[in-house]
Amino acid sequence: MCLGVAMLSVNDAIAKLLTSDYNPLQILFLRNVIALPFAMGIAAAIGGRAALGSRRPLAHVARGALWVGATMLFFTSLSRLGLAEATALIFAAPFFITLISALVLGEIVGWRRWLAVLAGFSGVLVIVRPGGEAFQPVLLLPVAAAFTYALLMLSARWLDPRDSVWTLLVWLTGTGALLGAILVPLVWVPVRAADLPAFAGIAFFGVAGMTMITQAFRLAPAVVVAPLDYTGLLWATLFGWAIWRESPDELTWLGAAIIIASGVATILREQRSAA
Repeated sequence: MCLGVAMLSVNDAIAKLLTSDYNPLQILFLRNVIALPFAMGIAAAIGGRAALGSRRPLAHVARGALWVGATMLFFTSLSRLGLAEATALIFAAPFFITLISALVLGEIVGWRRWLAVLAGFSGVLVIVRPGGEAFQPVLLLPVAAAFTYALLMLSARWLDPRDSVWTLLVWLTGTGALLGAILVPLVWVPVRAADLPAFAGIAFFGVAGMTMITQAFRLAPAVVVAPLDYTGLLWATLFGWAIWRESPDELTWLGAAIIIASGVATILREQRSAA
């Protein structure tokens, strides 16, 4: 899990580097096109040829659209925000999942989970600081990405229960490539030969990271591995400082700490409820 999160952090750092010269849509499209053969190879090797197909393809296409939207919002935010700052705000996704589950899907949510949600949102507000002098509208982009990502997670209920996690990986990558192919001509610029290793790297680290995280959830209880997702903030801070000399301010650190603490509390609470 830790290695997978680190690889996804490398993926984000490369994406931030590329946003100075390429539209996020083009970055996402090329990542998916390069990654698709690898994703299909991994799925076929582990899950067999059956892992490449699905009985509910339209559900996968809809989820792919949500994934493209979430990634586009996040990559766009990376072009304007510090890596650690954007990463901290994307961790608001679990609280959106709880909110949507209760208000839209009618699930019963206890008062402890509501407190965790309120705490998580307070952490987001500490970072975003709406109405303050430090407020930037671009700070809302990773929050919107977190909301879209929450919809993506909840949309897993639309899928055929017989579909494996490898099927999900292939269809997300393939749908991203397909949707990107439709829209990318609007923003396409020639790719410099010097940038090809970066595009290959973002494809490799993205697929490898997701594969390792998926395996972690297969091999260990969610309560053990899920909190380790927050190690991504450490990597984001390290890469942000080493490459761009970014240093989050005190309020960003405080907001991130509140978000992480409430997220871990939610995970532990749900594990106890399921026991």
